Amino acid sequence: MRVAVTGGSGKLGRSVVRRLREDGHAVTNLDRAGVRGPGFAEVDLRNYGQVVDVVLGLEDRSAGFDAIVHLAAIPAPGFAPDAATFENNMQATYNVFQAARRAGIKRIVYASSETVLGLPFDVDPPYIPVDEEYPARPESTYSLVKHLEEQMAIQLTRWDPDLSITALRFSNVMDPEDYEEFPSFDSDAHLRKWNLWGYIDGRDGAQAVALALEHARPGFEAFIIANEDTVMGRSSASLAAEVFPAVKVVKDLGEHETLLSIDKAKQVLGFAPEHSWRSYHPLRTTPTED
Repeated sequence: MRVAVTGGSGKLGRSVVRRLREDGHAVTNLDRAGVRGPGFAEVDLRNYGQVVDVVLGLEDRSAGFDAIVHLAAIPAPGFAPDAATFENNMQATYNVFQAARRAGIKRIVYASSETVLGLPFDVDPPYIPVDEEYPARPESTYSLVKHLEEQMAIQLTRWDPDLSITALRFSNVMDPEDYEEFPSFDSDAHLRKWNLWGYIDGRDGAQAVALALEHARPGFEAFIIANEDTVMGRSSASLAAEVFPAVKVVKDLGEHETLLSIDKAKQVLGFAPEHSWRSYHPLRTTPTED
């Protein structure tokens, strides 16, 4: 397919662009920064005219796109004033969705967020592992925008029954160099309780995007995208018992099983994470000799 990736210069975006190109797609990165060339177009996504223009075609380089992957955003709470986060992220997503509709593009995959699940979980989640079944619980302006984007997608797919929009609720994106810090998390179970000790390797996030494009069906779907394990060396059951003692655990947990349920992504998309931090930092249970 001819795929436009917004925010392709970002942390997750770089992995997504690489993966889609490896899969044989013709990919154009739409961003405000990047390597100039045939696979990049500088676009301000807050400007609807620019967005619809580039989506419809790029001079002699592109006659349009078959699908859009929308990743560009202020990436987390606290990176900008709340009003700026709301204005930037909401406007950009509306512009991308609306431009895609005007261009007749029926396949959109975009970055929603684990934050809609109730992060930082200062209020206990309804149960553990959390999943896509309970109503959104935005606790920040950033998360509120992600929730509103999902609601917008629901209505747009209602307006256009042939339109497919897939929201991927990504956990905290990590690259291999980030794994150096992981062993230090074990010192305090509360350090990473804010997202139930979850993470997603950027390469596995890219896998989820590729699968979502492949399996796109008319309508709206949301999927939690996390790795199969936690960032911790301790067992998942012990973490839940210590930090969320009043929350019901609704399944028998594997030793390090993620508490951000990816069962739906596995069953519907065939999502199968391949890159655990544990392969970079094997846990040692006995001392090693020099």
